[in-house]
Amino acid sequence: MFNEERETQILNILQENNYYATVEYIAQCIHISPSSVRRDLNKLEAKGIVKRSYGGVSLLRGDKSIVPFAMRTHRNIDLKKSIARKAVSLIKEGDVIFIDGSSTAYFLSEYLSGFEKLKVITNGIDALTSLTKYRVDVYSTGGMLSPPNRAVLVGNFAQEMINSVHADIVFFSSQTMDSDGVVYDCYEEENRIRQLMMKNSSRKVFLCDSTKLSQQSTFKLCNVNDVDDIICDKPLHDYFTVPVKARLH
Repeated sequence: MFNEERETQILNILQENNYYATVEYIAQCIHISPSSVRRDLNKLEAKGIVKRSYGGVSLLRGDKSIVPFAMRTHRNIDLKKSIARKAVSLIKEGDVIFIDGSSTAYFLSEYLSGFEKLKVITNGIDALTSLTKYRVDVYSTGGMLSPPNRAVLVGNFAQEMINSVHADIVFFSSQTMDSDGVVYDCYEEENRIRQLMMKNSSRKVFLCDSTKLSQQSTFKLCNVNDVDDIICDKPLHDYFTVPVKARLH
């Protein structure tokens, strides 16, 4: 079993057990030695995802924690799928679209089977894999695998590719959005990719499930009035403390 798979299993166990478990319990669940569990926990603690205590570990629920992509795709699945279905209604045959490497945008890639003349450009590894099932034209941004998030491509090669394209729509998500309309993420490099996708798109669509609201993270991505549309699973009209120009879906 790969280290990332073990880390994801450990995080799932912690979520299932109200954010706390003992080392021995985790070892029994995933059939590895307690010493191996401790090594994995040391790595997760260094990333700011968990906090070790005597004999056990707690999952940090702080909004700035870095959570593996594999785990994020199993969080709030119904909400993300609902948002993805709404987002598909904004796409028309012949469009060129950017899809970022977020887990929410990944679900959008699973709803494109009805299109034939669509060009999709993404830096998401899982989205690329998902799109191989359909007849749409799919382009990878290229680039380097992000060291903290091995599910996305970042860096100069990806940025140069994005700057060479103009898209009709960009669909992107992020980690949090506060009531002042500021959008944040914990990955600085991914924010740069999203900002370039926004710069090179005619329409900017922010995908935001309601668990991201009223929170902040480390790096500012944009302001709510930098986007054209916000798609959420809950009404947002009374959420913001600032005037909002974006269309709220």
